Amino acid sequence: MKQVLSIIAVVVVILLAVPSALVYFYSGPSESHLTTPATPVLSSAHADKKTAEKQYTVRVFRVETGKVDNVPLESYVAGVVSGEMPAEFEVEALKSQALAARTYIVDRLVKNDFTDVPKNSQVTDTVKHQVYLDDKQLRERWGSSYAWKIQRIHQAISETEGKILTYEEKPIMATFFSTSNGYTENSEDYWGQKIPYLRSVAVPWDKISPRYEETTTVPLQQLEARLKTKIAVPASTSDKQWERVLSRTAGQRVKEVKIGDRTYTGRKVRELLDLNSSHFSMNLEKNKVVIHTRGYGHGVGMSQWGANGMAREGKKAEQIVTYFYTGVKIEDATRFLG
Repeated sequence: MKQVLSIIAVVVVILLAVPSALVYFYSGPSESHLTTPATPVLSSAHADKKTAEKQYTVRVFRVETGKVDNVPLESYVAGVVSGEMPAEFEVEALKSQALAARTYIVDRLVKNDFTDVPKNSQVTDTVKHQVYLDDKQLRERWGSSYAWKIQRIHQAISETEGKILTYEEKPIMATFFSTSNGYTENSEDYWGQKIPYLRSVAVPWDKISPRYEETTTVPLQQLEARLKTKIAVPASTSDKQWERVLSRTAGQRVKEVKIGDRTYTGRKVRELLDLNSSHFSMNLEKNKVVIHTRGYGHGVGMSQWGANGMAREGKKAEQIVTYFYTGVKIEDATRFLG
C-alpha cells in the first residue's frame, strides 16, 4: 500500500511540474524586462479620451517597397524621431524632436496638399519629408540596443503626446537640421521667404558635433564644370581674387560669393558642390580647391545637436523649442485635426 501511495505521489508531482517545464523549454526566459510595446503607451490622462490624433493615421509611402502603410499618428512620430535623431541623445532633446516631427506632419495634414507624393499617400519615409523607420527596421538597425533605445523614444513620445508647435493659431513649419555653424539661419536668407518664427539665434553647443567642421578637396576642373565658371589661377595662393565672399547672412553663412567669372548665392554653391553647409571657405592648392565647411544642413529652425547641448545643460523641451522657434506656443493637435 505504501508503495502504491508513493507512486501516486510521484505522478502528481510530475503532472504539476510538466506545465512549468514546458514553459521553460519552449518559451525561453521571459523578455518582458527587455522589450517595450511597438507603439507608445498612452498616458492615463488621455486613455479614456477619444482624441483625433489617436484616431488619425498617416499614409506613409515606403520608398523601398512602393507600398503605402497606414500608421497611427503617434507611432509615426516615434518612427520619425528614431530615424531623425540619435536615440542616445538626452530625453529632453528627443522630446523636442518629437514636437517638431509631430508639428510637421500635422501641418501637412491640415494643409491637405499631397501633390508631391504618390497616389493615396500623404508623406514619404525619406528626407524629402521626414525619415520614418518602422519597428522591424529599428530592430535591425539597433540590434541588441533596441530595448533601451526604443524605451527612450517611447518616453519622448508619451511625454509630448498630441502636442504641436503653433504661431498665431496655426501649426508652424517646424524645420530642423543636424548641426549649425554656431548660428541658425533666418528663413529668408536660405529660402527667400521671411517667416517670423524662423529667426537666427546663437548655437554655441554645436561645436561638439562630429559634423561641425569638415574639409574636402575638389579638382579645379571639376569645380569649374560644376559651377560653370572659369577660374584664372593666380600666381600666388595668397591671391584670393578668384574667390571673394561678397556678403554674409545673419547666421554668418555665405550669402553671395564670386567664384571665377560668376556670382552665386551661398546656397547655390552648396547645392552644386554638394557641401555640408553654406558656411564655407576655399583655397587653391596647385590644381585642387580645398573647401572647409562649418555645420551640417540648411541651418533653418532647430539644430539637433544644439537641442542636445541645451538638454545636457538642464533645459527642458519647452525651453529648447521656444529658443529655436521664436514666439511659438505648444498646443493640442486636436484643435487642428478635428
